[in-house]
Amino acid sequence: MNVVLIEQLSKSYGEKVLFENITFGIDEGQKVALIARNGAGKSTLLKIMAGIDDADAGRVVFNRDLRVAYLPQNPEFVESNTVLQELFSSDNNFMQAISEYETCLQLMEHDHSAQVQLQMENAISRMDALQAWDYEAKVKEILSKFEIGKLDQQVSLLSGGQRKKLALARIFIEEADLLIMDEPTNHLDIAMIEWMEDYLERQRLTLLVVTHDRYFLDNVCDEIIELDRNEIFRYKGNYSYFLEKKAEREVIEATEIEKARSLYKNELEWMRRMPKARGTKAKARIDSFYEVKDKAFQKTEDKIPQLELKMSRLGGKILEVYNINKAYGSLKVIDDFSYTFKKGDRIGIVGKNGVGKSTLLNLLTGSDKPDTGRIISGQTLVMGYYSQEGLAPMEDKRVIEIIKDIAEDIPLGKGSVSASQFLYYFGFSFPVQYNYYSSLSGGEKRRLYLLMQFLLQPNFLILDEPTNDLDVFTLTLLEDFLLGYPGCLIIVSHDRYFMDKLVDHVFVFEGNGLIKDYYGNYTDYYREKLAEEQKIKAVQKQAKEIKAEPRIKELSKKPTYKQQKEYEALSIDIEKLEIEKAAVIEKMNSGESKPDELQRLSTRYAEIGELLEEKEMRWLELSELF
Repeated sequence: MNVVLIEQLSKSYGEKVLFENITFGIDEGQKVALIARNGAGKSTLLKIMAGIDDADAGRVVFNRDLRVAYLPQNPEFVESNTVLQELFSSDNNFMQAISEYETCLQLMEHDHSAQVQLQMENAISRMDALQAWDYEAKVKEILSKFEIGKLDQQVSLLSGGQRKKLALARIFIEEADLLIMDEPTNHLDIAMIEWMEDYLERQRLTLLVVTHDRYFLDNVCDEIIELDRNEIFRYKGNYSYFLEKKAEREVIEATEIEKARSLYKNELEWMRRMPKARGTKAKARIDSFYEVKDKAFQKTEDKIPQLELKMSRLGGKILEVYNINKAYGSLKVIDDFSYTFKKGDRIGIVGKNGVGKSTLLNLLTGSDKPDTGRIISGQTLVMGYYSQEGLAPMEDKRVIEIIKDIAEDIPLGKGSVSASQFLYYFGFSFPVQYNYYSSLSGGEKRRLYLLMQFLLQPNFLILDEPTNDLDVFTLTLLEDFLLGYPGCLIIVSHDRYFMDKLVDHVFVFEGNGLIKDYYGNYTDYYREKLAEEQKIKAVQKQAKEIKAEPRIKELSKKPTYKQQKEYEALSIDIEKLEIEKAAVIEKMNSGESKPDELQRLSTRYAEIGELLEEKEMRWLELSELF
C-alpha cells in the first residue's frame, strides 16, 4: 500500500524543465533511493514532497496521519536557539516531556533550589505517566552517536558538520513514519555513516533518500528510482542491481532506436510517394510513421570518452615529511609523523571528524606550518588542491567564460581540446556551458571547481571530500579519470566505495596525533579493525569472568535449581539469537532478497534485537548469583 503517491508532477525554472508528468508511489516499509544527474531536480522534488516548494502541475498525496520528517542538504535553524530547543521543537508529547526533563537536568547542574527540584519532580512524573523512559533512552543513544553533548550551546556557534549531525539527530528523534533525506552522509565520518546504516536497517520506517554513497545504497535501500530525461525508471533492488539492469535497459533502448531509424528511412520513402487520396489503412500507417519518427529521433545519453590530461613532469624527489608535529593548545593533532612520497602513491586518509585530516593537507600544501619538523618539496612538484570549501566567491560569469579565463585550449596526453569540449567531457552540456555560475546546482558548482584543479596540470593531486554533492554518474566519470592518473594522489573521503576503488593504502588518524600507515584499501582496514575490536571484547569478557570468580565464593546466597536451569537456557538462547542475527544481516546485504523478503528480514532483525536485550539483562542478573 502506498504511503505517498507522486502523481503527474511537473516543475520548470524558466526554459529549463526539471521533470514533467512523473508518477510513482512508495509503499510502507520501503527504503527507496532517488538517483539522477546533478541539476535534474532531485533536491527540488524532495522539497516539493516536504511542502517547501510548489510544483507547476500534479500533486503529492500522503496517507492520512502520516508523520513526515525532511532532512535538507543544507539544514536551517533558528540561530538564536539552543541545541536543546532545536532538537525538541516538535509538538510530540514525548518530545515535550523529554525536553522538559533535559532542561531540568541542565538547571540542576548549577541550581539546587526547591523550585528547580519541584520542576524536576514534575518532569519525572510526566515521563512516568507517558512511559517515556524507553523513548528517552533512544534519544540518549542518538545524541551520543552524533556526539551532541552541549545542549545549552547556541546553534549559531555550530560548524557545518555539527549542524548536519543536529539535523539528523532531530529527524531520528521525531520517529517519523516517512523519512525524506537529501544527502544524509555529507559531513559525516565513516564510523557515523556505518552506525546510521545499521540504525536505518533496524527501524520500521519508510525512507526516500538522495545520496551518492554507493555502499549506503547497497546496504540500506531495497529499490532505486532513476529520474532520467524527464522519465521515471524503477529498479527493485539495491545499487548493484540497479547498475546491472540500467545497462540492460540502455542496450535494449539503443537496439530499439536503431531499428526505428532503419524503419523510418523506409517509411519516409513511402510518405513521399503516397498519393493524396488516403484511405483508412493509409491514415493508420501515417500515424505509425510519426510514432516511428519520434522513436528514431529520441535523444540518448552520450557516452563521454576517456579523458587523459597532460601532467607536469614529476622528478625523482617529490615530497618528504620529517617528524612533523602540530597542536592547537592542548589538542595534539599530529605527533611525530614522517613519510616520503613516491611516484604513483595513491593514499586515502580516514579518521573521525576533527582529528586533524584537513590539518595534514594544509601542512602538505604549505598553507600552514608544523610546530616542529620539516616538509621538503621537490623542484618539479605541481600541486592541485580540491578543498572542502569549494570555489571562493567570484563575479557571476558564464561557465564557459570561467574556464576560458584559465585556458582557451586544454592540453591532453595527445593533442588538445577546446574549453567547450573540455567542459563537455565533464558532463556540462553545451547549453549549460552558457548558464551563469549562480544558476548552477550545488553539484554542478563542485564539479566545475574540480575540473578547474585539473587545468593546473598537477602531478600531485589532493582531493578533500571530492564526492560531496556529486551524483553517482559524475563519480563514476571521476573514478575512471583518476584510475588513469599517473601522478601522486591523496584522497580524504567518507565515500567508502570511492576510496576502495582508488587507493592502495591509507593513513589512519587514530587520535592524539597518531597516524598509522595501513597498506590496503578502506574495506581491508575496516575488517582488520573489527577483528581487533572483537578480540579486545573477548579479552575484556574473559577478564571480567576471572574477576567475578572470587566474588562467587564470597556470596552466601547460592542460585536455586530453577535459576541454574534458567541461566543455562538463557546462554543457549542468546547464542542462537546471535547466530540468527548474523544470518539475517548476511541475507539483507546479499542483494538477492525480494522487497517482501527484505521487509520480513528487517522486521525479524528488530525483533531479535529486542529479544537479545531482554535475555541479556536477565542473564546478567542471574550471573551475579554464580
